[in-house]
Amino acid sequence: MISHPPEPCESERDEPRGDRAHFLKVFLSQRSQMEALVSRRVGCRATAADLVQDLFLRFWRRPLVQVEELSTYLLRCAGNIAIDHLRSEGTRARASEGLMSQPSDSVGGEPQAALEAGNDLRHVEAALRALPERTRQIFLLNRIHGRKYAEIAKAMGLSQSAVEKHMMRALEACKASLREPSPRTPGKAP
Repeated sequence: MISHPPEPCESERDEPRGDRAHFLKVFLSQRSQMEALVSRRVGCRATAADLVQDLFLRFWRRPLVQVEELSTYLLRCAGNIAIDHLRSEGTRARASEGLMSQPSDSVGGEPQAALEAGNDLRHVEAALRALPERTRQIFLLNRIHGRKYAEIAKAMGLSQSAVEKHMMRALEACKASLREPSPRTPGKAP
């Protein structure tokens, strides 16, 4: 059940928007909605609570900015920290997979293989960044966080068929990025 914050009373309307007390009231009134939003995106309530707490600390430590509608701004920021979290989790997972899959006894082709793998990774990352946000989120939830299509569909309010279509689009973009010829390395013979 999502509760909406009460309409500001007369005294709250007269408060300056940059006032810390006003910020605290708005933040606390929006906290449950922000946690629900982040939880839907990252798939974990505890992580969502931590991320929203981090968001609070970021705002509290810096000078408050004046925005037209603080509650809307906070919800948008909460969505952004969820996306940032998914991105950093994906980077960590790729890095640990890369370390685990590297054979320790292959010395001869290591520099060239590392260069090619780095190029491939840059191409795939660029392809993922070019995807629509929803498609990218679905891909990360499935491939990085191990969520099943049905779980993703339920969390994002989509049909399972829509999730499958988003995944096909993301996978095709990744494959296409690897098929494109990479630019030649300077100083390398043809």
